[in-house]
Amino acid sequence: MTPETLSAAHARAFAGQGRGWSAAEFADLLDSPHTFVAGDARALALGRVIADEAELLTLATDPLYRRQGLARAVLAAFEAGARERGAVRGFLEVADDNAAARALYAAAQWRECARRAAYYPRAPRRAADALILEKSLR
Repeated sequence: MTPETLSAAHARAFAGQGRGWSAAEFADLLDSPHTFVAGDARALALGRVIADEAELLTLATDPLYRRQGLARAVLAAFEAGARERGAVRGFLEVADDNAAARALYAAAQWRECARRAAYYPRAPRRAADALILEKSLR
């Protein structure tokens, strides 16, 4: 997928929840040999592997395709791709008020290992905590 395709898919997935990532931001990430994409314009995961650790940078599902198992499939593809690249442990970050994403990650056996208090601004209510999740990829 091109940076433009990734940016458009990301914007659809996160509409009304803040700014989607630009094509230039995706291009910068994809310039790294450590970064890889799983999925397609309906649902995608972007991650990177450095040494033996993987980081899921974003997982996005087009609202028209939600509740069809695509997020679960791209998460599994991200994990498989990370293992193929030598990762033995994965990390991701999710807002504590994102119930759907938290349920997805819990079902895939990701566990909280740290928390950043009041990390995501949420006007007019209190900021949401960022949960750092980890999973063994062995």
